[in-house]
Amino acid sequence: MATKAGHLLAKGLGIKLRAGEPYQDEVSRGESVLSGQTGETFIEELPRTADVFLNTMASGTQVQSYLLSLFPFLSWISFYNLQWLIGDLVAGITIGAVVVPQGMAYAKLANLPVQFGLYSSFMGVLVYWFFATSKDITIGPVAVMSQVTGSVVADMKIALPDVPGHVIASALAILAGAIVVFIGLIRCGWIVDLISLTALSAFMTGSAISIAVGQIPTMMGITGFSTRDASYLVFIHTLQGLPRTKLDAAMGLTALAMLYLIRGFCSFAARRWSQHQRLFFFLSTLRTVFVILLYTLISYLVNRGLPEKQVKFSILLTVPRGFQNAAVPVLNERVASGLLSYLPATVIVLLIEHIAISKSFGRVNNYRIDPSQEMVAIGVTNMLGPFLGGYAATGSFSRTAIKSKAGVRTPFAGVITACVVLLAIYALPAVFYYIPNASLAAVIIHAVGDLITPPNTVYQFWLISPLEVVIFFAGVFVTVFSTIENGIYTTICMSAALLLYRILRTRGRFLGRVRVHSVLDDHVIGDSRQAVSEYGTFTGSAEVPYRNVFLPITHADGSNPEVELGNPYPGVFIYRFSEGFSYPNASHSLEYMVQFIFSHTRRTNLTEFQRPGDRPWNDPGPSRRKLKAAAAAGLEAGTVDVDTSLPTLKAIILDFSSVNHVDITSVQQMIDVRNQLDRYASPNVVDWHIACITNRWTKRALVNAGFGYPTERGDGPRTRWRSIFSVAEIGGSQSAAAAAELEVNEKELGPQATRTADAKVGLGLHKGGSSSEVMTAQAKGDKNVNSRNPRTRAVLVHGHNRPLFHVDLTSALQSAIANIEARNENESSSETTVAEGSPTSTK
Repeated sequence: MATKAGHLLAKGLGIKLRAGEPYQDEVSRGESVLSGQTGETFIEELPRTADVFLNTMASGTQVQSYLLSLFPFLSWISFYNLQWLIGDLVAGITIGAVVVPQGMAYAKLANLPVQFGLYSSFMGVLVYWFFATSKDITIGPVAVMSQVTGSVVADMKIALPDVPGHVIASALAILAGAIVVFIGLIRCGWIVDLISLTALSAFMTGSAISIAVGQIPTMMGITGFSTRDASYLVFIHTLQGLPRTKLDAAMGLTALAMLYLIRGFCSFAARRWSQHQRLFFFLSTLRTVFVILLYTLISYLVNRGLPEKQVKFSILLTVPRGFQNAAVPVLNERVASGLLSYLPATVIVLLIEHIAISKSFGRVNNYRIDPSQEMVAIGVTNMLGPFLGGYAATGSFSRTAIKSKAGVRTPFAGVITACVVLLAIYALPAVFYYIPNASLAAVIIHAVGDLITPPNTVYQFWLISPLEVVIFFAGVFVTVFSTIENGIYTTICMSAALLLYRILRTRGRFLGRVRVHSVLDDHVIGDSRQAVSEYGTFTGSAEVPYRNVFLPITHADGSNPEVELGNPYPGVFIYRFSEGFSYPNASHSLEYMVQFIFSHTRRTNLTEFQRPGDRPWNDPGPSRRKLKAAAAAGLEAGTVDVDTSLPTLKAIILDFSSVNHVDITSVQQMIDVRNQLDRYASPNVVDWHIACITNRWTKRALVNAGFGYPTERGDGPRTRWRSIFSVAEIGGSQSAAAAAELEVNEKELGPQATRTADAKVGLGLHKGGSSSEVMTAQAKGDKNVNSRNPRTRAVLVHGHNRPLFHVDLTSALQSAIANIEARNENESSSETTVAEGSPTSTK
């Protein structure tokens, strides 16, 4: 009743429902394609629209899995053991010793007092482990995020001078964290994949250069200009200010040199005395702590007892003990509206470095991270951190690498690190008083140096994709000569533009067939008697095993130009799509295909235009002088300016191996091209064979557009379509059913009788011919074949009701050629019949 009502409604709305599919009735009776003994009919059903909604609706189990996935620690915390604890203790204490001086240094980058870096470090490592899917990542203040925060704080102080800097930084962290949490909760972590490695490398390199240049004045004690200007201006002002260098330079330059010397010595020693490699690793890791303690001691000895305004060089001075700035963050409309324009860059910086680092270390240490869940971890950390005074934090590359090498076992190591940071917040503020600012600047410069992309990596980029190297340098230059935010936008936009250009302007390849032979050492695989001489020619008889492969006829894939490729059959073209087939590239790809076909074929009906006025305006045909010359030579007018040696268009084979989805636009353009080529080939029809379709919804779209079935001439003789299908063997000696049968036979007949029977089957299959030959014999009714191998059964790979959809190009080409020749034979026999039935003239 519902179906009838639906049909009435469709009729009233003018919707044309499909009356049925061709060839459906022919196979619905259950007849086998081959025979009842060897094959079974397979009718392929199209997917239903309801399947989409059924697949997207979450079940109770899926909802439960989603809720559990929000807290990954529940899956491993019950297995925690002493061995894991020891590894986490070592790694956690090591990272704690590193993050304390780095956190204070990065707070200076953020235009904040150093204690805010400690607050961010504490909350980052404490909260992250609840939501982490990576054991190696360390969340806390990082150089680039601190630089971005510092720029925002500096700009907002001009617009809102009455709002403290730490309030602005906390509000920025909360807003960015909320956005990131939302992206993670809806499981859209894949969004970071839109940012290319080139954009990430350019962003990191440009940011590192910008940060390093901005810290040189502090390291040298040069003042009198803003270090927040563009990097090139800061560098110029630094050179101009060299005469104003103070004693800070001694504390900064020597600290920087010592950091590199310790790292270099430890790297050399680890190679020289490999048995102590782990010892030198920890010594290298703790070099920042050693240098800061050493120069703090020097500062204490030099500045002890001096008033704050009389110290010999710039030092941190008073650092509050404990969480003095813990409070509910201020986030009102004024602050939020002022931060809106900075949120895109902040969110991008939060995400790309963290996700890239976590994926990299996940691959190195053989575990999988969930980008969406990592976003939840980052977002929650940044939403909770401001309650203790923290600012925006994300994953740190340097600390993550140290943590991984230190032998961390679980994310719980973050709790150990939090304890170390907490100890520093309450026990060490008196020591922090004497830390030289120049030494902290040296720590920052040393840390960001590892973020610069090495020249060898850039060279590898050039070898892989030269255009992306242009994007890389463009991003670096924009960052250096403008701002980090502009550098991010530049690289992302240029990468997106390059991707869109490749999609929009892509075009497929026409393929030609060539027979190839697989050679192992000096023998052809499949026939050990065939050897290959030193000149690459085959020796022995001409019957060498081969297989068909399809290569671009232009050799655009880099194949040997000496290999002769061409159309496998006159009037048959094989076309492979390169970058999918959707509305952005459908028009360009199909236009190229049509123009190529026009240039390599001729119109079927050369007498279609009897008079000049019948021709279209864009194809006026030959000039009158050529027509007169042709008439004088006794040639037909339709053959003038036509290369009659070219074949007529007969079939098109489309390779959909690179096509996953199609859309309305691309399918409609296929329909338009089909109609255009049918008019070109009229009165004949063009067969459209489609191979390697990997998506059922793509099949559904093509079927509803009229593809997948043969088309007959409206005025020509009816030709029975010769369907060529790909058939696969099931069962056989390797199947579970055959194994069970073998066991029964051994029990009933004995092992020797079973082996004898199997030997006879082997002779039938391998000595007497291939499995395809056996199936062919079975299809012809040879009962002896079936008795030789009673276990072998063949089934269709694709549905019998889609005769123009093929599993590969070989079967598509076979089907195209077989039916072209069948159609030619049918037309020839029809012409002969007409000629024999016509009355003969008598004199």
